Amino acid sequence: MRQLPIVWKRLVKDGNTCERCGSTWLQLQAAVGKLEIALGPLGIQPVLKMETIDERTFKAEPSESNRIFLAGRPMEQWIGATAGMSRCCSVCGDSDCRTLELDGAAYETIPAELIIKAGLVAASQLLAPSAMTQPESASCGCGTCPGK
Repeated sequence: MRQLPIVWKRLVKDGNTCERCGSTWLQLQAAVGKLEIALGPLGIQPVLKMETIDERTFKAEPSESNRIFLAGRPMEQWIGATAGMSRCCSVCGDSDCRTLELDGAAYETIPAELIIKAGLVAASQLLAPSAMTQPESASCGCGTCPGK
């Protein structure tokens, strides 16, 4: 079974994360469950990996927190979204945190539906090479196809 790697990064400070990341975690769990059901028959298994960002890294690059990658690419690239920033809460201090912007809407918590959409697009790329590649010399055995 081919794997669809999904990596989620978020700030963890003193064992806690912000409400935004906590809510995204719930959405991510729901999305991965639905992707497992949808992609399983195609031989693709979503594999979720969580990465922790420490406070020093977060202060240097706050846009890395609450960021999702699918098949090695940022989620926003799969669905035509952009990253934004907005004020967050206690764990994040005075820093702004990542938002996802799509079709005029800004999402602080990344919805399962957008994660699923990105997952399906990314999975389609996993299928494309094997589904579309057939050697020219291949024959179906009918006697009329090229390469007989």
